[in-house]
Amino acid sequence: MKILFLGGGNMAAAMIGGMLKQGFAAGEIDVIDPVPEARARLAADFGVNCHAGAADAPANPAVLILAVKPQQMKDALAPLAGVVAGALVISIAAGLDMAALARWLGGHRRIIRCMPNTPALIGAGITGLCAQTGVGDADRAVAERILRAVGSTVWIADEAQMDAVTAISGSGPAYVFLFIEALQQAATDLGFNEDQARRLAIETVQGAAALAAQSAEPAATLRERVTSKGGTTEAALRVMTERGVKDGIVAGCKAAEARGRELGKLLGAG
Repeated sequence: MKILFLGGGNMAAAMIGGMLKQGFAAGEIDVIDPVPEARARLAADFGVNCHAGAADAPANPAVLILAVKPQQMKDALAPLAGVVAGALVISIAAGLDMAALARWLGGHRRIIRCMPNTPALIGAGITGLCAQTGVGDADRAVAERILRAVGSTVWIADEAQMDAVTAISGSGPAYVFLFIEALQQAATDLGFNEDQARRLAIETVQGAAALAAQSAEPAATLRERVTSKGGTTEAALRVMTERGVKDGIVAGCKAAEARGRELGKLLGAG
């Protein structure tokens, strides 16, 4: 199965590395990237075939993976519109809907839109996927096999929810990093050195997330179990509630979703 990546940045590299570990052959993978350093790095790290432009790349791949920045997508697709008619197109570009991609590809009808997140860089991502109407089970299975190389997957039936996927899991690592940053600051304010503060913050988040993942109980129940009446945790949570921490996170996610819809309209115009 010939797979062509349009774009060879960090997420493409993570996907290629994961795919090779899952049994894909380097000889099956081609990458188009105009940056010589990116091509040299991918060829050296993974042994894949790299090309400066569409004219040098093989025509009619089985799968085309769109991994360029959304604002560059329309121009990047122009040379490919006539040579990928038979391909399954998988887009990991944030914000761009399938209607715009189909239009730029001359009416293409086999498109799957995906939203991975940055933990995919270490194989621990989660990706939301949404298929164009009419995309069959075989194409869905191919997309899932590719994206599972960098983490787990969730299928979304309604493309309108992809902006919400972006707001929750796509942007979500930034929210977690902010929480870690706050825990580290609190730890240093309370007298720990930088290394101690980092370990206490990161390993607390890792452990709590692992416990939540392994438990069938709601996160609220797990939180209540840590919160003894009149204790230290209750004191902390009371202040956080007064400061609007939880409400702020929920409101922030909704703001991200709204901004995603706005950007999608702007990026997909034309």
